[in-house]
Amino acid sequence: MLEIVVRTENDERRVGMSAEELTGLVARIGGADDRFLVLQRLPDLPDVFAQVWHASGGDYTLEHRDGAVDRHFQTSVEEPGAVAAALVGWSRGEEDWDAGLPWSPLDLGPVPQVPPLVLDAEERAELEGHIREVLAGGYADRDELAELAEEYLVTEDRRPVSPEQARALADRLWLERVAEQAAWRGETDPERLTRAFTELERAGITAREDFTCCRGCGQAEIGDAGEPDARGFVYFHAQCTDAAAAGHGLTLYYGGFDGSPDTTTAIGHEVVAALRAAGLHPDWDGDPGHGIPLTGLDWRRRLVG
Repeated sequence: MLEIVVRTENDERRVGMSAEELTGLVARIGGADDRFLVLQRLPDLPDVFAQVWHASGGDYTLEHRDGAVDRHFQTSVEEPGAVAAALVGWSRGEEDWDAGLPWSPLDLGPVPQVPPLVLDAEERAELEGHIREVLAGGYADRDELAELAEEYLVTEDRRPVSPEQARALADRLWLERVAEQAAWRGETDPERLTRAFTELERAGITAREDFTCCRGCGQAEIGDAGEPDARGFVYFHAQCTDAAAAGHGLTLYYGGFDGSPDTTTAIGHEVVAALRAAGLHPDWDGDPGHGIPLTGLDWRRRLVG
């Protein structure tokens, strides 16, 4: 699997895919509202991306950027196969992935300077502390972090953080976390949880991580989140994520879509079995009216973007 995120013009977002799947996406684009792909590696790094644009009947415009403004290049390619081969090589980080294509520098003009933040020590610490808490949760992307940084200190008569300052701050703290996670080795507990949820999804149970803001919204929306023939559900919401990232464990909510206590109990047992098979330690008392606590978690969720 290629360790990338791919976004399309029609709002698809795919995390991880095979070379064959990426090749199929390149061949597909060209129609109305489906003319480009944007690729980022995992984890996302500021100003590191590749993208392709294509309208039916024309050549493919292929671009890539490697951080600095003078490392942004563009080329035109006739055949989708050549585009796909280049993007697969880029996704894998191959040294010569761009060889054989006539690249030209893309001049986007001077980069505007971002003025320093004018915040007192207490406000700065509060803002940065909150962003780091969200980063520790591991589900926000860079755009969401920048929006959070811009809005967090807003009052009725004051907006102390501009969009450009928010982006710069979010990216700096994002890169701090990327550097921290570079030292992590092996599978982490959140990855074990994802593995368990993937198996539950395959077994006909709608399984969602960091789903909605609270339990009320989760219960109201989980029925529409999965396949129509799902037998039941399991999820945890954003407040649960915050608790796990703070070291307080994670509570999972579950149930059957028929409303029966017996079905809910059966779903609970399936969830517990999947969690244990993934190497986690649920501490459930078997009561369908109680959530499933996961204790002893080491919450290190790798960033995606």
